[in-house]
Amino acid sequence: MTAGSFLELLVEPLQYEFFRHGLIAATLAGALCGLMGVYIVLRRMSYIGHGLSHAVFGGAVVSALLGWNFFLGAGAWGFLAALLIQGTARRRNIGADAAIGVITTASFALGVALISRTRAFTKNFESALFGNILGVTTEDLLAIGVVALVIAVAVFFGYKQLLFATFDPEIAPIYGVPTRWVDAAFSLGLAATIVVCMNVVGVTLIAAAIVIPPVAARLLTDAFGRLLIISVVVGALCGFVGMFVSYYGDIASGPAIILLAAAIFAAVYGLTVLRTSRRVATGQPAAAPALANPEFH
Repeated sequence: MTAGSFLELLVEPLQYEFFRHGLIAATLAGALCGLMGVYIVLRRMSYIGHGLSHAVFGGAVVSALLGWNFFLGAGAWGFLAALLIQGTARRRNIGADAAIGVITTASFALGVALISRTRAFTKNFESALFGNILGVTTEDLLAIGVVALVIAVAVFFGYKQLLFATFDPEIAPIYGVPTRWVDAAFSLGLAATIVVCMNVVGVTLIAAAIVIPPVAARLLTDAFGRLLIISVVVGALCGFVGMFVSYYGDIASGPAIILLAAAIFAAVYGLTVLRTSRRVATGQPAAAPALANPEFH
């Protein structure tokens, strides 16, 4: 393939406004999910991304039926669900996974029940579940941009507090880190991320968009700062390239983005296994586990 023909492949879909909107949305959403996913993975809360997306779906249905603003209604519902999960999980006889299972599935079931009862929201049902990135509006782009900017600023100024609360939540309060407020702010950010990214990959795939980039990045570095950067870059790259894969492969954009992310993870995992095998064969010591001793800087 010549440079000219490759350039034509890149330029051709850009003549359509819906593709340009989708490309921007996918890139921003991928970067945002990659950023939030780092904290999700390190806190061993991967299941909450999947569960909270189902809870937000219930909030989206309620918002549509009551005529509320979608972003405010679904976001508030998701934030409330996250707080309920945290409050329930603090009880010694109820684990976090059980709390997530009960609260989020009940919310999702409520959404499905309301749809079946009222027959409303049915035209948006498939879009909410599987994404409809080609239907992204200027309002959607603005929402994704605002949420991404706010979370990026919050991570920048609260970097040390988030790091401390993530790696040592029991000791952090002794050093003056308000872990409950940090957890509440994190829950709000996660709920907002899921709400604004629903149109990109849908409820059923958003957990993968949040988890895969940081997991792939974690295989490449043991430094927390680099982990953040690599995860954001991988997420943005998957969103950007995934849109072109979707266009030329004639497949849905959400699955294209997630399959690309999974392929990157598989490639990185294969390279790390190969590198470890070579070290063992040559008698070199194995590399330390990722983030076993994170760099606090």
